[in-house]
Parts: sequence; C-alpha cells; structure tokens
Amino acid sequence: MNIILLIFNEGLFRPLFNGLIFLYNVIPYHDLGIAIILLTAIIRLLLYPLNQKSIKSQAALTKIQPQIKEVQEKYKNDRVKQSQALMELYRVNGVNPASGCLPLLIQLPILLALYRVFLSGLDPSKLSSLYSFVLRPETINPMFLGIIDLSKVNIGLAVLAGVLTFVQTKMMQPNQTKDAGKDFSAMLNKQMTYFMPILTLLISLKLPAGLTLYWVATTLFGIGQQYLILRKKNVARTNGDN
Repeated sequence: MNIILLIFNEGLFRPLFNGLIFLYNVIPYHDLGIAIILLTAIIRLLLYPLNQKSIKSQAALTKIQPQIKEVQEKYKNDRVKQSQALMELYRVNGVNPASGCLPLLIQLPILLALYRVFLSGLDPSKLSSLYSFVLRPETINPMFLGIIDLSKVNIGLAVLAGVLTFVQTKMMQPNQTKDAGKDFSAMLNKQMTYFMPILTLLISLKLPAGLTLYWVATTLFGIGQQYLILRKKNVARTNGDN
C-alpha cells in the first residue's frame, strides 16, 4: 500500500500540483482557471495516443455493424453461440466493444490526484510539495475570470460537465442496428450514454469547481479530438471510394 501511495504521490499528485502552480505563476493576472485549462491541454496532449486508439476502435465498431446484425440473426435462438461469434468478430476486426469507456477510466487517477490538489494542496501554508525550481506564491486566488470561485461547488459548471459528458459519450457510440439491443455490448454502451452524464453531474455537485472545470475542459478537448479523427477517417474513406 505504501508503494502504491508513493507512486500516486510522486507519479501523479506532485507533477500535477507543481505543473498547476507553475502555470499559475507564469500566466498574466495569475488566473487559476486559465492555469487549469492549460494544464488540461498538456494532459490531453500526453494522453493523445491512448485516446486516439479508443476512438479508432469505436469507429471500427460502427463499420462492422452489418456483420453484427448477421451474427445476431444467425444465432438469435442461441445466446451463448451468439456471444461467442460476436467476440470472435470483434477479435478478428481488432475491436474492443467497451473501448468507449476507456477515455473516462483513464481520467480517474488524474481526477483523484487533482481532487487532492484542490482539497488541501492550494493552501499557501501547505505548499511543501513544490519542487525547488517552482516559485512558491504568497497567495492563490481561487477565482476564474473574476466570476467563479473554483474552491466551491458551482452548479452551472456541474450542469455543463454533465451535458458535455453526454455529448462525448454519445459520439463514442456506434450507429445501432434495429436488433442491436440484443447485443450485450450495445446495451452496455446505451446505458453508459445516460449513466455517465448523470454520474458526472452528481459528483460535480459535491466537488470544488476547479475539478469540475478540469472535467469540462478535458471533455471539450476530447470532443474536438474525436471530431477531427473521425472526420479524417471519413474523408479517407470517401477518397478511397472514389
């Protein structure tokens, strides 16, 4: 357990904490919200390969929907064989039916680390985790654009986080065939489409707005990344057909 805590502290908490304080120090007017958005952009850049793999897997799942329907029809009276055939279809095509959840799961350790940052790390009297080359600020202003107090719950940001999570999760779902509801993975994806936004909203209503702002920013970056990747694949497919 001590090793896990050490890895968490030195591998996630301290780098994120120091990165946030460094950005807070160097940006004009020392806006904590802007620092969070910039930190989010850096994190998204580091996670780009993993997110790209997930998005491409979801695109491949959409492409094989006609084959999924054929398997469902062929084994509609035998759920065991249907599941086995679907798993084989996914394997052959290199598709992970649960890959749409991967970007959300990747964020959990980061969210835990940032939660610790906002819970106590931003207290000027508790900045002992700063690296020697990071300037220690005398005070930390928790206001974002002079309007939102990032140290407190913000209902508007919480609602926005829920809405954007719904948009991103919906984008990750493949187009469903008429009988797709018989497929376990399709049912799971459909449930996640509504479960994750609601869960995001409920959690955001209990957390400091700084953490919610991070989620809003990372979701927006994720939506943009997915749009660009899928657009590129669609253009390539259109050119190939021509």
